[in-house]
Amino acid sequence: MTNLVPIGRALISVSDKSGLLDLARALHGMGVELISTGGTSGMLRTAGLPVRDVSDVTGFPEMMDGRVKTLHPLVHGGLLALRDDDEHLVAMAAHGIEPIDLLIVNLYPFEETVAKGADHATCIENIDIGGPAMIRAAAKNHKFVAVVTDPADYAPLLDQLKAQDGATSLAFRQKLALSAYAKTAAYDTAVSTWMAGEIKEKAPRNRSVAGKLAQTLRYGENPHQQAAFYTDGSKREGVATARQWQGKELSYNNINDTDAAFELVAEFAGAGPACAIIKHANPCGVGQGGSLKDAYLRAYHCDQTSAFGGIVALNQPLDAETAEEIVKIFTEVVIAPGASDEAKAIFAAKKNLRLLTTAGLPDPRAAGLAFKQVSGGMLVQDRDNGWLNPADLKVITKRAPTEAELADLLFAWKVAKHVKSNAIVYVKDGATVGVGAGQMSRVDSTRIAARKAQDMAEALGLAQPLTIGSAVASDAFFPFPDGLLTVAEAGATAVIQPGGSMNDAAVIAAADEAGLAMVFTGMRHFRH
Repeated sequence: MTNLVPIGRALISVSDKSGLLDLARALHGMGVELISTGGTSGMLRTAGLPVRDVSDVTGFPEMMDGRVKTLHPLVHGGLLALRDDDEHLVAMAAHGIEPIDLLIVNLYPFEETVAKGADHATCIENIDIGGPAMIRAAAKNHKFVAVVTDPADYAPLLDQLKAQDGATSLAFRQKLALSAYAKTAAYDTAVSTWMAGEIKEKAPRNRSVAGKLAQTLRYGENPHQQAAFYTDGSKREGVATARQWQGKELSYNNINDTDAAFELVAEFAGAGPACAIIKHANPCGVGQGGSLKDAYLRAYHCDQTSAFGGIVALNQPLDAETAEEIVKIFTEVVIAPGASDEAKAIFAAKKNLRLLTTAGLPDPRAAGLAFKQVSGGMLVQDRDNGWLNPADLKVITKRAPTEAELADLLFAWKVAKHVKSNAIVYVKDGATVGVGAGQMSRVDSTRIAARKAQDMAEALGLAQPLTIGSAVASDAFFPFPDGLLTVAEAGATAVIQPGGSMNDAAVIAAADEAGLAMVFTGMRHFRH
Protein backbone atom coordinates (compact mmCIF):
# COMPACT_ATOMS: atom_id res chain seq x y z
CA MET A 1 0.00 0.00 0.00
CA THR A 2 1.06 3.60 -0.42
CA ASN A 3 2.53 5.35 2.60
CA LEU A 4 0.04 8.20 2.13
CA VAL A 5 -2.87 8.12 4.60
CA PRO A 6 -5.85 10.43 3.97
CA ILE A 7 -7.16 12.33 6.99
CA GLY A 8 -10.85 11.64 7.42
CA ARG A 9 -11.34 12.05 11.15
CA ALA A 10 -9.41 14.12 13.71
CA LEU A 11 -9.62 14.10 17.51
CA ILE A 12 -8.65 17.45 19.06
CA SER A 13 -8.10 17.98 22.80
CA VAL A 14 -5.79 20.82 23.79
CA SER A 15 -5.06 23.02 26.80
CA ASP A 16 -3.01 25.49 24.73
CA LYS A 17 -5.56 26.74 22.23
CA SER A 18 -3.27 29.14 20.35
CA GLY A 19 -3.73 28.78 16.60
CA LEU A 20 -6.42 26.15 17.05
CA LEU A 21 -9.33 27.86 15.30
CA ASP A 22 -7.35 28.49 12.11
CA LEU A 23 -6.23 24.87 12.08
CA ALA A 24 -9.73 23.52 12.76
CA ARG A 25 -11.28 25.71 10.06
CA ALA A 26 -8.69 24.49 7.56
CA LEU A 27 -9.31 20.85 8.48
CA HIS A 28 -13.07 21.32 8.23
CA GLY A 29 -12.57 22.94 4.82
CA MET A 30 -10.76 19.77 3.72
CA GLY A 31 -13.72 17.64 4.79
CA VAL A 32 -12.16 16.31 7.99
CA GLU A 33 -14.63 15.28 10.72
CA LEU A 34 -13.78 16.92 14.06
CA ILE A 35 -14.11 15.15 17.42
CA SER A 36 -13.24 17.01 20.60
CA THR A 37 -13.49 17.23 24.39
CA GLY A 38 -14.68 19.70 26.99
CA GLY A 39 -13.45 23.25 26.56
CA THR A 40 -11.92 22.55 23.17
CA SER A 41 -15.26 21.27 21.85
CA GLY A 42 -17.04 24.34 23.22
CA MET A 43 -14.56 26.68 21.57
CA LEU A 44 -14.93 25.01 18.18
CA ARG A 45 -18.70 24.96 18.42
CA THR A 46 -18.83 28.65 19.40
CA ALA A 47 -16.77 29.39 16.30
CA GLY A 48 -19.46 27.74 14.19
CA LEU A 49 -17.57 24.56 13.41
CA PRO A 50 -19.37 21.20 13.44
CA VAL A 51 -17.82 19.01 16.14
CA ARG A 52 -18.70 15.74 17.85
CA ASP A 53 -18.10 15.43 21.56
CA VAL A 54 -15.97 12.48 22.64
CA SER A 55 -18.80 11.54 25.00
CA ASP A 56 -21.06 11.07 21.95
CA VAL A 57 -18.47 8.75 20.42
CA THR A 58 -17.92 6.66 23.56
CA GLY A 59 -21.43 6.78 24.96
CA PHE A 60 -20.01 7.81 28.34
CA PRO A 61 -20.06 11.34 29.78
CA GLU A 62 -16.94 13.04 31.06
CA MET A 63 -16.77 12.18 34.75
CA MET A 64 -14.74 12.59 37.92
CA ASP A 65 -14.01 16.25 37.24
CA GLY A 66 -12.76 15.42 33.77
CA ARG A 67 -10.31 12.77 34.94
CA VAL A 68 -12.10 10.20 32.79
CA LYS A 69 -13.15 11.14 29.27
CA THR A 70 -10.87 9.69 26.58
CA LEU A 71 -9.77 6.50 28.33
CA HIS A 72 -12.12 4.28 26.33
CA PRO A 73 -11.78 1.46 23.77
CA LEU A 74 -13.74 3.43 21.17
CA VAL A 75 -11.03 6.13 21.35
CA HIS A 76 -7.95 3.99 21.72
CA GLY A 77 -9.23 1.39 19.29
CA GLY A 78 -9.63 4.14 16.71
CA LEU A 79 -6.04 5.23 17.31
CA LEU A 80 -4.37 1.81 17.58
CA ALA A 81 -6.13 -0.25 14.92
CA LEU A 82 -3.90 -1.47 12.11
CA ARG A 83 -5.75 -0.64 8.91
CA ASP A 84 -4.01 -3.44 6.98
CA ASP A 85 -4.78 -6.16 9.52
CA ASP A 86 -7.99 -8.10 8.76
CA GLU A 87 -8.50 -9.14 12.38
CA HIS A 88 -8.25 -5.50 13.51
CA LEU A 89 -10.76 -4.47 10.86
CA VAL A 90 -13.18 -7.20 11.94
CA ALA A 91 -12.86 -6.10 15.56
CA MET A 92 -13.51 -2.47 14.60
CA ALA A 93 -16.65 -3.42 12.71
CA ALA A 94 -17.90 -5.70 15.48
CA HIS A 95 -17.52 -3.06 18.18
CA GLY A 96 -18.40 0.06 16.23
CA ILE A 97 -14.90 1.52 16.38
CA GLU A 98 -14.28 4.35 13.93
CA PRO A 99 -10.71 5.09 12.81
CA ILE A 100 -9.01 8.27 14.00
CA ASP A 101 -6.45 9.45 11.46
CA LEU A 102 -5.20 12.58 13.18
CA LEU A 103 -4.71 13.30 16.89
CA ILE A 104 -4.08 16.87 18.02
CA VAL A 105 -3.30 16.99 21.72
CA ASN A 106 -1.26 19.13 24.05
CA LEU A 107 -1.07 18.40 27.72
CA TYR A 108 -2.29 19.97 30.94
CA PRO A 109 0.10 22.82 31.87
CA PHE A 110 1.82 20.96 34.69
CA GLU A 111 5.16 22.79 34.53
CA GLU A 112 3.47 26.19 34.33
CA THR A 113 1.32 25.29 37.33
CA VAL A 114 4.37 24.32 39.38
CA ALA A 115 6.23 27.46 38.28
CA LYS A 116 3.35 29.61 39.58
CA GLY A 117 3.81 28.10 43.04
CA ALA A 118 0.51 26.23 43.09
CA ASP A 119 -0.29 24.01 46.06
CA HIS A 120 0.26 20.26 46.01
CA ALA A 121 -3.35 19.34 45.19
CA THR A 122 -3.50 21.76 42.24
CA CYS A 123 -0.26 20.40 40.84
CA ILE A 124 -1.61 16.86 41.09
CA GLU A 125 -4.77 17.82 39.21
CA ASN A 126 -2.60 19.23 36.42
CA ILE A 127 -0.95 15.88 35.77
CA ASP A 128 -2.44 14.76 32.45
CA ILE A 129 -3.36 11.09 32.07
CA GLY A 130 -5.64 10.74 29.05
CA GLY A 131 -3.49 13.03 26.90
CA PRO A 132 -0.23 11.06 27.21
CA ALA A 133 -2.13 7.79 26.75
CA MET A 134 -3.63 8.97 23.46
CA ILE A 135 -0.35 10.48 22.29
CA ARG A 136 1.55 7.25 22.90
CA ALA A 137 -1.17 5.21 21.18
CA ALA A 138 -1.19 7.43 18.10
CA ALA A 139 2.62 7.59 17.97
CA LYS A 140 2.87 3.82 18.19
CA ASN A 141 0.49 3.52 15.26
CA HIS A 142 2.23 6.20 13.19
CA LYS A 143 2.06 3.87 10.22
CA PHE A 144 -1.53 5.09 9.93
CA VAL A 145 -2.04 7.93 12.41
CA ALA A 146 -0.55 11.43 12.53
CA VAL A 147 -0.10 12.91 16.03
CA VAL A 148 0.52 16.62 16.63
CA THR A 149 1.58 17.74 20.13
CA ASP A 150 2.85 21.26 19.51
CA PRO A 151 1.10 24.29 17.93
CA ALA A 152 4.38 24.92 16.11
CA ASP A 153 3.53 21.87 13.96
CA TYR A 154 0.12 23.18 12.83
CA ALA A 155 1.51 25.02 9.82
CA PRO A 156 3.71 22.10 8.67
CA LEU A 157 0.69 19.80 9.03
CA LEU A 158 -1.45 21.99 6.79
CA ASP A 159 1.39 22.31 4.30
CA GLN A 160 1.63 18.52 4.22
CA LEU A 161 -2.11 18.06 3.71
CA LYS A 162 -2.18 20.61 0.89
CA ALA A 163 0.81 19.04 -0.81
CA GLN A 164 -0.56 15.49 -0.48
CA ASP A 165 -4.22 16.14 -1.34
CA GLY A 166 -5.43 15.76 2.25
CA ALA A 167 -3.06 12.94 3.23
CA THR A 168 0.10 12.61 5.30
CA SER A 169 3.25 10.76 4.30
CA LEU A 170 4.93 8.10 6.42
CA ALA A 171 8.09 10.22 6.76
CA PHE A 172 6.03 13.11 8.11
CA ARG A 173 4.17 10.87 10.55
CA GLN A 174 7.46 9.39 11.75
CA LYS A 175 8.79 12.85 12.61
CA LEU A 176 5.58 13.68 14.44
CA ALA A 177 5.78 10.41 16.38
CA LEU A 178 9.37 11.17 17.41
CA SER A 179 8.30 14.57 18.73
CA ALA A 180 5.33 12.98 20.47
CA TYR A 181 7.39 10.44 22.40
CA ALA A 182 9.89 13.14 23.36
CA LYS A 183 6.98 15.29 24.55
CA THR A 184 5.53 12.62 26.85
CA ALA A 185 9.01 11.72 28.11
CA ALA A 186 9.72 15.36 28.97
CA TYR A 187 6.32 15.65 30.64
CA ASP A 188 6.92 12.60 32.80
CA THR A 189 10.39 13.94 33.61
CA ALA A 190 8.86 17.18 34.88
CA VAL A 191 6.37 15.31 37.03
CA SER A 192 8.93 12.89 38.49
CA THR A 193 11.40 15.69 39.20
CA TRP A 194 8.68 17.66 40.98
CA MET A 195 7.63 14.63 43.00
CA ALA A 196 11.23 13.95 44.03
CA GLY A 197 11.39 17.49 45.33
CA GLU A 198 8.04 17.19 47.10
CA ILE A 199 9.16 14.16 49.09
CA LYS A 200 12.75 15.41 49.34
CA GLU A 201 14.15 12.37 47.55
CA LYS A 202 17.73 13.39 46.75
CA ALA A 203 18.66 10.26 44.83
CA PRO A 204 15.58 8.66 43.24
CA ARG A 205 16.07 5.15 41.92
CA ASN A 206 15.48 6.35 38.37
CA ARG A 207 16.16 9.86 37.10
CA SER A 208 15.42 11.27 33.68
CA VAL A 209 16.38 14.55 32.04
CA ALA A 210 14.69 16.36 29.18
CA GLY A 211 15.37 19.28 26.91
CA LYS A 212 13.78 21.28 24.13
CA LEU A 213 15.79 22.12 21.06
CA ALA A 214 16.71 25.79 21.09
CA GLN A 215 19.36 25.82 18.40
CA THR A 216 21.20 23.45 16.09
CA LEU A 217 24.87 24.33 16.12
CA ARG A 218 27.36 24.31 13.29
CA TYR A 219 29.51 21.93 15.32
CA GLY A 220 30.51 21.13 18.89
CA GLU A 221 33.78 21.85 20.65
CA ASN A 222 35.51 20.85 17.41
CA PRO A 223 34.37 20.87 13.76
CA HIS A 224 34.12 17.07 13.55
CA GLN A 225 31.56 16.97 16.40
CA GLN A 226 27.85 17.56 15.77
CA ALA A 227 26.04 19.56 18.45
CA ALA A 228 22.81 21.24 19.46
CA PHE A 229 21.61 23.45 22.32
CA TYR A 230 18.63 22.34 24.39
CA THR A 231 16.83 24.27 27.11
CA ASP A 232 15.47 22.58 30.22
CA GLY A 233 12.42 24.76 30.79
CA SER A 234 13.79 26.50 33.88
CA LYS A 235 13.61 30.27 34.10
CA ARG A 236 17.13 30.82 35.42
CA GLU A 237 18.50 33.97 33.82
CA GLY A 238 21.41 33.34 31.51
CA VAL A 239 22.36 32.37 28.00
CA ALA A 240 19.26 30.17 27.62
CA THR A 241 16.86 33.04 28.37
CA ALA A 242 18.88 35.87 26.84
CA ARG A 243 17.92 37.90 23.79
CA GLN A 244 20.59 38.16 21.10
CA TRP A 245 20.62 41.60 19.49
CA GLN A 246 23.31 41.14 16.88
CA GLY A 247 26.16 39.02 15.64
CA LYS A 248 26.39 35.57 14.11
CA GLU A 249 25.00 32.47 15.79
CA LEU A 250 26.47 31.43 19.09
CA SER A 251 28.73 28.39 18.86
CA TYR A 252 28.94 25.49 21.31
CA ASN A 253 31.98 27.05 22.98
CA ASN A 254 30.37 30.50 23.00
CA ILE A 255 27.35 29.16 24.87
CA ASN A 256 29.49 27.26 27.36
CA ASP A 257 31.78 30.22 28.05
CA THR A 258 28.95 32.77 28.18
CA ASP A 259 27.19 30.68 30.79
CA ALA A 260 30.37 30.51 32.86
CA ALA A 261 30.91 34.26 32.60
CA PHE A 262 27.37 35.23 33.58
CA GLU A 263 27.25 32.81 36.50
CA LEU A 264 30.49 34.33 37.79
CA VAL A 265 29.51 37.98 37.49
CA ALA A 266 26.21 37.19 39.24
CA GLU A 267 28.25 36.57 42.40
CA PHE A 268 28.60 40.36 42.54
CA ALA A 269 24.91 41.25 42.27
CA GLY A 270 24.20 44.38 44.27
CA ALA A 271 27.89 44.95 44.97
CA GLY A 272 28.41 47.80 42.52
CA PRO A 273 29.60 47.58 38.91
CA ALA A 274 31.45 44.33 38.15
CA CYS A 275 32.84 42.64 35.08
CA ALA A 276 34.09 39.13 34.35
CA ILE A 277 36.07 38.16 31.26
CA ILE A 278 36.11 34.45 30.43
CA LYS A 279 38.30 32.39 28.12
CA HIS A 280 37.78 28.66 27.73
CA ALA A 281 35.37 28.58 30.70
CA ASN A 282 37.96 30.12 33.04
CA PRO A 283 38.08 33.74 34.20
CA CYS A 284 41.07 35.64 32.87
CA GLY A 285 39.99 38.79 34.71
CA VAL A 286 37.34 39.96 37.16
CA GLY A 287 37.01 43.48 38.47
CA GLN A 288 34.82 45.87 40.42
CA GLY A 289 34.88 49.62 39.99
CA GLY A 290 33.10 52.90 40.38
CA SER A 291 31.63 52.45 36.91
CA LEU A 292 31.16 49.58 34.47
CA LYS A 293 33.96 50.96 32.33
CA ASP A 294 36.27 51.00 35.33
CA ALA A 295 35.23 47.45 36.27
CA TYR A 296 35.85 46.27 32.69
CA LEU A 297 39.29 47.87 32.51
CA ARG A 298 40.30 46.41 35.86
CA ALA A 299 39.25 42.95 34.64
CA TYR A 300 40.99 43.48 31.30
CA HIS A 301 44.26 44.55 32.91
CA CYS A 302 44.53 41.25 34.75
CA ASP A 303 45.40 39.38 31.54
CA GLN A 304 45.09 41.40 28.32
CA THR A 305 46.47 38.58 26.18
CA SER A 306 43.84 36.05 27.25
CA ALA A 307 41.05 38.63 27.13
CA PHE A 308 41.42 38.89 23.33
CA GLY A 309 38.56 36.90 21.81
CA GLY A 310 36.98 36.35 25.21
CA ILE A 311 33.50 36.59 26.70
CA VAL A 312 32.55 39.67 28.72
CA ALA A 313 29.83 39.51 31.38
CA LEU A 314 28.52 42.55 33.25
CA ASN A 315 26.34 42.70 36.34
CA GLN A 316 24.62 45.93 35.26
CA PRO A 317 23.11 47.14 31.96
CA LEU A 318 25.74 47.95 29.36
CA ASP A 319 26.26 51.68 28.83
CA ALA A 320 27.83 53.56 25.93
CA GLU A 321 31.05 54.41 27.75
CA THR A 322 31.74 50.76 28.53
CA ALA A 323 30.74 49.69 25.02
CA GLU A 324 33.26 52.13 23.53
CA GLU A 325 35.99 50.50 25.62
CA ILE A 326 34.99 46.91 24.85
CA VAL A 327 35.05 47.36 21.06
CA LYS A 328 38.72 48.41 21.17
CA ILE A 329 39.65 44.72 21.11
CA PHE A 330 38.08 41.65 19.50
CA THR A 331 35.43 40.20 21.81
CA GLU A 332 33.23 37.20 21.01
CA VAL A 333 30.23 37.83 23.26
CA VAL A 334 28.98 40.44 25.71
CA ILE A 335 26.17 39.50 28.09
CA ALA A 336 24.51 41.88 30.52
CA PRO A 337 21.15 42.46 32.22
CA GLY A 338 20.18 45.07 29.64
CA ALA A 339 21.88 47.55 27.33
CA SER A 340 21.26 51.18 26.39
CA ASP A 341 20.31 52.14 22.85
CA GLU A 342 23.58 54.05 22.60
CA ALA A 343 25.57 50.95 23.55
CA LYS A 344 23.68 48.87 20.99
CA ALA A 345 24.47 51.45 18.32
CA ILE A 346 28.17 51.27 19.13
CA PHE A 347 28.17 47.49 18.92
CA ALA A 348 26.23 47.59 15.63
CA ALA A 349 29.45 48.53 13.86
CA LYS A 350 31.00 45.24 14.99
CA LYS A 351 28.94 42.69 13.07
CA ASN A 352 30.65 39.62 14.53
CA LEU A 353 30.26 40.76 18.14
CA ARG A 354 27.29 39.09 19.80
CA LEU A 355 25.33 41.13 22.32
CA LEU A 356 23.05 39.24 24.69
CA THR A 357 20.76 40.82 27.26
CA THR A 358 18.74 39.23 30.03
CA ALA A 359 16.01 40.39 32.37
CA GLY A 360 18.26 40.00 35.40
CA LEU A 361 21.04 37.99 37.01
CA PRO A 362 20.92 34.34 38.08
CA ASP A 363 20.77 33.76 41.83
CA PRO A 364 24.06 32.14 43.00
CA ARG A 365 22.29 30.81 46.10
CA ALA A 366 19.40 29.15 44.24
CA ALA A 367 19.08 25.39 44.49
CA GLY A 368 19.35 23.25 41.39
CA LEU A 369 21.04 20.23 39.89
CA ALA A 370 24.19 19.89 37.82
CA PHE A 371 24.76 16.99 35.43
CA LYS A 372 27.95 15.54 34.00
CA GLN A 373 28.06 12.66 31.54
CA VAL A 374 30.51 9.81 32.06
CA SER A 375 30.87 6.57 30.12
CA GLY A 376 27.80 4.50 30.78
CA GLY A 377 25.98 7.04 32.91
CA MET A 378 25.84 10.47 34.42
CA LEU A 379 26.81 12.18 37.64
CA VAL A 380 24.17 14.33 39.32
CA GLN A 381 24.84 16.77 42.12
CA ASP A 382 23.45 19.90 43.70
CA ARG A 383 24.54 23.10 42.00
CA ASP A 384 27.44 24.66 43.90
CA ASN A 385 25.41 27.34 45.66
CA GLY A 386 27.69 27.44 48.68
CA TRP A 387 27.76 30.95 50.10
CA LEU A 388 30.34 32.27 52.52
CA ASN A 389 29.22 34.40 55.42
CA PRO A 390 32.15 36.52 56.65
CA ALA A 391 31.17 35.62 60.20
CA ASP A 392 31.96 31.97 59.37
CA LEU A 393 35.61 32.70 58.63
CA LYS A 394 38.11 31.34 61.10
CA VAL A 395 41.35 33.26 61.56
CA ILE A 396 44.01 30.63 62.22
CA THR A 397 47.22 32.70 62.04
CA LYS A 398 48.77 35.05 64.59
CA ARG A 399 47.90 37.98 62.38
CA ALA A 400 44.29 38.66 61.40
CA PRO A 401 43.59 40.18 57.98
CA THR A 402 43.06 43.91 57.77
CA GLU A 403 39.72 45.25 56.60
CA ALA A 404 41.12 45.81 53.10
CA GLU A 405 42.66 42.34 53.00
CA LEU A 406 39.39 40.78 54.15
CA ALA A 407 37.47 42.50 51.34
CA ASP A 408 39.95 41.17 48.78
CA LEU A 409 39.89 37.69 50.32
CA LEU A 410 36.11 37.51 49.97
CA PHE A 411 36.35 38.80 46.38
CA ALA A 412 38.99 36.20 45.54
CA TRP A 413 36.89 33.44 47.11
CA LYS A 414 33.90 34.29 44.89
CA VAL A 415 36.10 34.14 41.81
CA ALA A 416 37.88 30.92 42.83
CA LYS A 417 34.52 29.14 42.91
CA HIS A 418 34.36 29.62 39.12
CA VAL A 419 37.96 28.69 38.26
CA LYS A 420 38.80 25.14 37.18
CA SER A 421 40.69 23.22 39.86
CA ASN A 422 43.37 23.47 41.01
CA ALA A 423 42.43 27.14 41.37
CA ILE A 424 44.53 30.00 42.69
CA VAL A 425 43.31 33.60 42.47
CA TYR A 426 45.32 36.72 43.41
CA VAL A 427 43.22 39.84 44.09
CA LYS A 428 44.19 43.41 44.93
CA ASP A 429 41.83 46.31 45.58
CA GLY A 430 38.76 44.56 44.15
CA ALA A 431 40.26 43.11 40.97
CA THR A 432 42.00 39.91 40.01
CA VAL A 433 45.70 40.37 39.29
CA GLY A 434 46.58 36.73 38.61
CA VAL A 435 44.60 33.55 37.97
CA GLY A 436 45.98 30.01 37.89
CA ALA A 437 43.56 27.36 36.66
CA GLY A 438 43.24 23.69 35.85
CA GLN A 439 46.68 22.52 36.91
CA MET A 440 47.45 19.07 38.29
CA SER A 441 49.63 20.71 40.95
CA ARG A 442 48.38 23.54 43.16
CA VAL A 443 51.94 24.88 43.29
CA ASP A 444 51.93 25.19 39.49
CA SER A 445 48.68 27.18 39.67
CA THR A 446 50.26 29.62 42.14
CA ARG A 447 53.29 30.06 39.89
CA ILE A 448 51.29 30.50 36.67
CA ALA A 449 49.07 33.13 38.28
CA ALA A 450 52.09 35.00 39.63
CA ARG A 451 53.85 34.83 36.27
CA LYS A 452 50.81 36.30 34.52
CA ALA A 453 50.89 39.17 37.00
CA GLN A 454 54.54 39.81 36.20
CA ASP A 455 53.81 39.85 32.47
CA MET A 456 50.98 42.33 32.95
CA ALA A 457 53.15 44.57 35.13
CA GLU A 458 55.64 44.81 32.27
CA ALA A 459 52.86 45.45 29.73
CA LEU A 460 51.33 48.19 31.87
CA GLY A 461 54.68 49.74 32.75
CA LEU A 462 54.29 49.08 36.47
CA ALA A 463 57.26 49.13 38.82
CA GLN A 464 56.23 45.81 40.35
CA PRO A 465 53.57 43.14 39.82
CA LEU A 466 50.24 43.71 41.53
CA THR A 467 50.61 40.46 43.43
CA ILE A 468 52.66 42.54 45.86
CA GLY A 469 50.24 43.22 48.72
CA SER A 470 47.53 40.99 47.24
CA ALA A 471 45.11 38.51 48.80
CA VAL A 472 44.95 34.92 47.54
CA ALA A 473 42.16 32.35 47.40
CA SER A 474 42.69 28.62 46.98
CA ASP A 475 39.63 26.54 46.07
CA ALA A 476 40.89 23.65 48.24
CA PHE A 477 43.37 23.28 51.06
CA PHE A 478 47.13 23.56 50.68
CA PRO A 479 48.32 20.00 51.32
CA PHE A 480 51.84 21.20 52.05
CA PRO A 481 53.51 24.54 52.84
CA ASP A 482 55.13 24.79 49.37
CA GLY A 483 52.12 26.30 47.63
CA LEU A 484 51.58 28.78 50.45
CA LEU A 485 55.22 29.83 50.38
CA THR A 486 54.99 30.38 46.61
CA VAL A 487 52.16 32.91 47.03
CA ALA A 488 54.16 34.59 49.80
CA GLU A 489 57.13 34.85 47.46
CA ALA A 490 54.83 36.49 44.90
CA GLY A 491 54.08 39.20 47.48
CA ALA A 492 50.69 38.10 48.80
CA THR A 493 49.91 39.12 52.37
CA ALA A 494 46.67 37.25 53.07
CA VAL A 495 45.22 33.86 52.16
CA ILE A 496 41.76 32.28 52.21
CA GLN A 497 41.42 28.52 51.93
CA PRO A 498 39.11 25.74 53.16
CA GLY A 499 41.53 24.11 55.58
CA GLY A 500 41.21 20.47 56.56
CA SER A 501 44.57 19.11 55.43
CA MET A 502 46.49 16.63 57.58
CA ASN A 503 49.31 19.16 57.32
CA ASP A 504 47.30 22.20 58.41
CA ALA A 505 49.60 22.76 61.39
CA ALA A 506 52.67 22.94 59.15
CA VAL A 507 50.91 25.23 56.66
CA ILE A 508 49.76 27.54 59.46
CA ALA A 509 53.27 27.65 60.91
CA ALA A 510 54.66 28.58 57.48
CA ALA A 511 52.07 31.34 57.15
CA ASP A 512 52.99 32.75 60.56
CA GLU A 513 56.70 32.67 59.74
CA ALA A 514 55.99 34.53 56.46
CA GLY A 515 53.82 37.09 58.25
CA LEU A 516 50.69 36.10 56.33
CA ALA A 517 47.16 36.46 57.58
CA MET A 518 45.18 33.32 56.80
CA VAL A 519 41.55 32.35 57.24
CA PHE A 520 39.79 29.02 56.88
CA THR A 521 36.36 28.75 55.27
CA GLY A 522 35.47 25.16 56.08
CA MET A 523 34.04 25.01 52.52
CA ARG A 524 35.66 23.77 49.32
CA HIS A 525 34.92 24.89 45.75
CA PHE A 526 36.32 22.23 43.43
CA ARG A 527 35.28 22.79 39.80
CA HIS A 528 36.27 20.13 37.29
